[in-house]
Formats: sequence, C-alpha cells, structure tokens
Amino acid sequence: MNILLITPPFCQLNTPYPGTAFLKAWLDKKGHRVTQADTGLETWLRLFSPEGLEESVFTPPDNSEAGLLFSRRIEENDSLKRVWTLRREYCARIAPVLSFLQGNDSTLATLLCRPGYLPEGDRFRSREDDADALYGSLGITDRARLRSTLFLEDLADFYRLTRDEDFGFSRYADQLAMSPPSFDKLYLKARSPGSDVSRIHSEILREKIEKTEPRIVGFSVPFPGNMLEALRAAVFIRENYPEIHLTLGGGYVNTELREIGDIRIAEFFDSLTLDDGEDALEALASSLESAPEQTPSQNSRKDLVRTWLPVDGQWQYFEGPRGHHIRHKDRPAPDYEGLPLDRYLSLVDRENPMHRLWSEGPWIKMMLAHGCYWKRCAFCDTSLDYIGRFDTGSASLLASQIEELIEKTGLRSFHFVDEAAPPALLKELAIELLRRDISISWWTNIRFEKNFTPQLCRLLARSGCIAVSGGLEVASDRLLAKIDKGVTVPQVSRVAASFRKADIMVHAYLMYGFPGQNSQELIDSLDAVRQLFSCGLIQSAYWHHFALTAHSPVGRRPDEFGVTIKGPEHAGFARNDLQFSQDSEDLEPYGRGLRTALYNYMRGQGFSLPLKQWFDFKTPPPRVAKNLIRKIAEESEELDLSDRSRLLWCGALPEESPGGLVVRGAEYQEELSCSGSERDFTLEVLKRSRPEETPFSLSDLDALAEEMGIDSDRWLSEGIFQELMGYELTVL
Repeated sequence: MNILLITPPFCQLNTPYPGTAFLKAWLDKKGHRVTQADTGLETWLRLFSPEGLEESVFTPPDNSEAGLLFSRRIEENDSLKRVWTLRREYCARIAPVLSFLQGNDSTLATLLCRPGYLPEGDRFRSREDDADALYGSLGITDRARLRSTLFLEDLADFYRLTRDEDFGFSRYADQLAMSPPSFDKLYLKARSPGSDVSRIHSEILREKIEKTEPRIVGFSVPFPGNMLEALRAAVFIRENYPEIHLTLGGGYVNTELREIGDIRIAEFFDSLTLDDGEDALEALASSLESAPEQTPSQNSRKDLVRTWLPVDGQWQYFEGPRGHHIRHKDRPAPDYEGLPLDRYLSLVDRENPMHRLWSEGPWIKMMLAHGCYWKRCAFCDTSLDYIGRFDTGSASLLASQIEELIEKTGLRSFHFVDEAAPPALLKELAIELLRRDISISWWTNIRFEKNFTPQLCRLLARSGCIAVSGGLEVASDRLLAKIDKGVTVPQVSRVAASFRKADIMVHAYLMYGFPGQNSQELIDSLDAVRQLFSCGLIQSAYWHHFALTAHSPVGRRPDEFGVTIKGPEHAGFARNDLQFSQDSEDLEPYGRGLRTALYNYMRGQGFSLPLKQWFDFKTPPPRVAKNLIRKIAEESEELDLSDRSRLLWCGALPEESPGGLVVRGAEYQEELSCSGSERDFTLEVLKRSRPEETPFSLSDLDALAEEMGIDSDRWLSEGIFQELMGYELTVL
C-alpha cells in the first residue's frame, strides 16, 4: 500500500524531526511503499526564496482591507518601513544567505560579513552589539552564520507583523493548540481562509500526492505549532482527494488528545493513532487493504491497535491486543530517504550554548532505548507509554544501525533522543564504536546519576560524545527527594565535574515553582547554579516554570503535593496542561530575575554580584555554603579497582625503547621508564585491554601478573599504571 507521511509546518529548520523516519523504516520493512516529506521545511524555503519574497512577503494582500492594514502597519513602524524600503536588497540577498546556511558555499562568509552587503534591521541592532566579543575568537564563518540568521529573523518579523500574525520559524499558531479543552477556536481557524503558508503548503501537498498516489496520508504532529496547518492540509486533501484515508498521530496527539470526544475532528481526519505509530499504522494499512472505502470495515476494526475511529457519530477507541508493542530490538534504523538533508539550515542561537548546538545540524536522530529507566519524577508524564515503557536495544545492534545511517546519509553527527540514556548501555555502545573504529559526534539526555564516573565519561568522550543534557530541576535536596528525582545537588555536581573533565559540555534543565518550593529554597537553588557555572561544571542551562500535566504523578495525585486542580473542564478536545492552585508561594515573579542571572552566568560574568541584584523586589539572602560546589569539583577521583573492573586501552600500542615504552597519541609522545619484565607485562596488559579483545578485568590482570612473575599490587599502585591512566587507559 502507498503511504505518504507528512511533518507539517512548522517544526525545525536545522534537522528533520525523526517521527516519520522511524515510521517509514518499519512500514517499509512490512512491505508498504512509504514516502515521507518535511513539508514544513519545503513551505518555509518556498516562502523565503526570491520568488516567495516578491510574491508573498512583499506583495500587499489582494483583500482591500488587509491591503490597507498592510500599508498602515508599514507606515506606522519605522523598522517595517526600513525593510520595505530595502525589499529589493532582501530579494537579491536571500539566495546566497540560504546557500551559505545550507552548507553549499562556505566561501560566502567573507561577503556576508562585509558591512553593507546584508540589509540590517532591528535584529542586528538588538543582538549584534557584542558579536565581536562572542564570535571574534571563533572566526568569520560563525560571524557570517549569525548575520545570516539575523537577516532571516528581520524578514520573518516583517512577514509576521504585516501579513501573518501566526508565523514563526519553528511553530505556527502554537498558542491556539496549547491544551485547548474545546476545539472551537482551532476549528474556526482551520475552516477560515488560509495564509500564504497554507497556500504554499497545499501546492506542495498536491505535488506529493499526485506523484505518490497514496491510499493513506499520515500527519505526524509533534508540537502544538504543527496542528493548525495539519488541519488546513486535511481540508485541502478532503476537498481534492476524498478517496484518501487521513490519519493523525505524533507527540501532540499522544499527550493532548488521548480523551478525544469532539466528532468535528472527523471532518478532518478519518483516524487518530496513539503512542508508537509503527504497529498502529501497520494495522490500519492492513485493515484498509480489504476495505472498499477510506474507512476500515467493521470486521477489520478488531485488528486495529491504539486507534480512534469515528463510528456512528462518535469516536470509538480500538486498543488491540493488550500490551502489544514492537520490541525496540526489532525496530530497524530510522530511514531518512526522501528528507532533503542538504537543504536544512544551520542557524545560530547565541545566548545558550546548548540551544546553539540544537540549532546546528543536521543531526541524525536515533533512540537507544524506548522510555525512561527511572520513570518516577513527579512532574513527568510517567503514565504515558513514551516514558513508562522501558525497552532497550543491544550495543551491537545500535552500532550496526549507526554504520547503516552513515552509509545512507553521509552524516556522522548523531542525537540520541532518549528520555534518559542508560549509563550501562552507553558504556557498551561506546566500546562497540571504538571496537569498530566508528568515528561520530554525538550527544544525548541523561540523568545525573552516580554511574557516570570520571572513567566512564572519559570513555564516552573517546567515542565521540560532545554534550549531555540532564535535569537538575529545583537544585534543592529536599525538593529533589519530593520530586523523586533520585539525585542530590552534590551528586549532580560530581557527575557534571566528571563530564567536564572529559571535555563534554553539560546543559542543566532547571525548574522553579514546583509545589512546596519557597522563595528561600529558590534563592538557594540559584546560588547552587551560580556556583556550578562559576566552577565550570555546567556551561548551559534553562529555567522552566513548573507546569502541571494530566499524565504526571502530581496531576494524577494532586492531594499528595498540596495541589488543587481548577480546570479546565474538558470539552472534547485537548487535555494535558492543567490549571491549579497550591498551598505554597507563587514564585512566578522570580522568573525574569532567574533568566537574567542565567543569561549572565552563561556568558561567564556576574558571579560576584549578590543574588538580590537580579531582582527588583526584596529577596532572602542565600544559605548555601560559599564553596560547596568548588570542594566537590576539586575532589580527587576514586578508582574502582575491584576484581570485576574492566581495563580498556583505546590508543595505539606503545613501542619498546631502551628505557621502557614510548607512548604516542594525537597530542603527545612520551617515554615511560620501566624494567624489561615490567615493560613486557605492560605491553601484554594493553594488548589484552584493546576494545576488540575479550573483556580484560583486574582479576584477569592478577592472573597474568602471577603467570609473568609480576607483583600486580605494586604495578597498580606505582608510577606506570598512573601514567597510563593519563593517556588512553580506562578502568570501568
């Protein structure tokens, strides 16, 4: 069966969202003919092309009232008037800007940085004041990327303020779709005349459908900012291709629409699928193969899996075999065929180092394990399948999939999109990557747990890890225990220190306003964060205000957390974000000060300022010990030298020399002094400790030492072992 999978406007500009790539791989494996498209990217690129700027952005609307509003807004706003006056220059420069950001011509950097080449609007004045300090040391390429990004942001501002108030780089009308209990507003908006975005999107959909002739068109909607254009696209397909079955799935559906009741949604979609879509879409396709129309027959509905269908004027849910899920080890590697990896844009977000990493790309996204192995945090959607069902693949399988993706895409940058990557699996995967000599760059999300030792972090760095992100959340031991996070502030600090010693960037997710938190604890949390930045243990962070979701432990058991749910009353559409009151302080006024402090800390400044400086109201003084984090950061590493500990040598084998051994690496060449017998023993240990060899433990080392007449305790406690640890020897 022909299936077309769509990621509608708008999501990401730097890399494909992976939902359709996972689905395509599985459905292709099952014999279906699957095409996927990031129509969001394609729509954006047509709108911001020389033709698109002339025909849409800079052409007044046909409607006389809208045209008058367009002209009046330009006339009343000097920034808009400047862009309008320079519209010819914008049209002339858009092609080289896009070519550069797509990586097609790096030599354009010099031209893009030349004063006067790019028209400069408000974004330049507000964000490039200190660009020399931020980007001067990184070179002209980064400066050109920043200037190109600001150029596009000026254009986007013009289009949004004059033509389409819903427009955004990575979202479209997202406020309309953020947990609305009623479908009314979205319904009216979807049924109203669309914008240029909708017109261009419809043109692209027509091309895709007429080329592929699909029986099913599936829309993957990961975020609220994709929902409106998915609805409008469904209207277009309904009117022009009524024989096609339209289905809706993705992260937004899984979290927001689990209790769907409004039958008007059936005017747009014939079905909705929940949780992992592979088996749901496979079952849906099978049921449609024998159906004469676009709806599964009554007999075949029993075989559907986690699917909503409109039946007799109301939505009916078909669960399928209880507990039926595809095992993670059975999933093939995601298939990116059809997604134009060479057309994504590498933009710059300069305020936050990790956000900048997210916006650079493209990244090939993979999932090492399904769900979260901890799945206990009180604020998290632990009751939903994507969190609550933990299922992992093997390191060997994952490494093979990485090799396959490198071969197919030509890319070596990977984002492992796990909820929390398991340390044991990361260790085995790192060894497997080193064993196979697979050279990649990768980053992932973790829990700051004690198993991330300095030795493991060194290994992860050698396998290509460049960054990790994890939840420090409330940065208070009392509240971390209440959240059931399973970590403490000292533990987070030790783990962050381990990653930083391995030169891996660390991003911390932070939260304020969790039920029961008071202003004193919040200020103490800010001071702990200040110390973490000051000591260089984290480089990036972001404060989130606590949001109560229906699928979290707090949402399901509010009484335990001193919370009273106030609404909203469900009216047949979304149910996720909840309104609530709580017994504890309202800490929302602290948000601005927290963000300002963090902005400065990420720039390496403001550490000596009193915390009250960041707020325009009185705050309590911090109670955190002055050198709490520094003492932890300076703790010496304690090696685990138990019998089961594995030795791993990841470098080139040393060479014999008259005085001992010569060790050579990418950044060093040193001679280690040792006697003949000690030299032979050391060489044999390192040979057996190579990643491609059978795991070699300290127990094995003791046996080898006895065989070769070496005192293993002395060898481990004296110089040569310690020197090797400074090079490529790791103890795990």
